[in-house]
Amino acid sequence: MTDADADALLIERIKRGDMRAFEMLVVKYQRRIERLIARMVRDSDLVPDIAQETFIRAYRAIPQFRGDSAFYTWLYRIAVNTAKKALVELKRDPLVTESALAGRDSDDETSRVENELSDGATPDAMLASKEIAATVNAAIEALSDDLRQAITLREIEGLSYEEIAEVMKCPIGTVRSRIFRAREAIAERLRPLLDTREGERW
Repeated sequence: MTDADADALLIERIKRGDMRAFEMLVVKYQRRIERLIARMVRDSDLVPDIAQETFIRAYRAIPQFRGDSAFYTWLYRIAVNTAKKALVELKRDPLVTESALAGRDSDDETSRVENELSDGATPDAMLASKEIAATVNAAIEALSDDLRQAITLREIEGLSYEEIAEVMKCPIGTVRSRIFRAREAIAERLRPLLDTREGERW
């Protein structure tokens, strides 16, 4: 059974009132949704609340889910819209939390990059890998919202261009352009560390 088939079975159970089936979907996708939201709002204190709101909205909307797209693509779209709504509300009523002032701790993606780069490496290589991972993370944080969202969905979440276009509600050509520009911006930050030639990307 594929992932999509398993989700479809759970959704049918949810439509029949099976809360346990919805809890299983939450467990399955919570970490991925939280990672996506964390890349958008940049404030770890807000992530759990926005993720919770995402799942509440998804639960309410599931009766209208027709299966025209994969469930997680549909869920990501809800997460993106929920995060955008939260950001708009923050601009109207600014709130700076301690974690925003201090800067987020290295997230799972940064740690994963470090671990992959430094596995069995010398202390110098480990230091270099940490620097590279931090630079990549800083470069992603510095991107515009649209570029950061596109590169996150592609490189971290592994969505296809078609799925990203559906989540971001834009043409595939726009998705390709945003991902290209994001990669160029990241490569520009990495060039001094990697001594890469112009035109080479990460």
